[in-house]
Amino acid sequence: MEKGFHAYEAALRLMVGLRPLHDAPRVHDRDLADQLRRAGSSVVLNLAGGSGSKSAAIGRRLRWSLRYPEGAGRRGRDRMQFYRVAQGSAREVRAALDVAKAWGEIAPALEVEAMLDRLLGMLWRLTHPRPGPGP
Repeated sequence: MEKGFHAYEAALRLMVGLRPLHDAPRVHDRDLADQLRRAGSSVVLNLAGGSGSKSAAIGRRLRWSLRYPEGAGRRGRDRMQFYRVAQGSAREVRAALDVAKAWGEIAPALEVEAMLDRLLGMLWRLTHPRPGPGP
């Protein structure tokens, strides 16, 4: 993934923050820990899918984006669908954390929750683009 896609980088930081929480409920509720891991991974993977980025294609994408300023990779509804799935997965991470806290599996993790809030804000912005300039 190229540098500069802030939502992708924020999702990776969230995954690092989730790692200790993932290990905590595993002792009591393996399914919940697995769901937390899969939902977190889905956020990162869908952001990558929506951006259409592949490490080997960065040079080609750069040339394409210079030729066509609107950008390279996926476009329109296809890209938006990936971002919506990422947003749904991020909400699923939130729900898994809430369930784990409710069952007493984990203690509140304010730093991770703040990272998740920031990521959800970024995903909202990606799924609700500003209208372009009018005619």
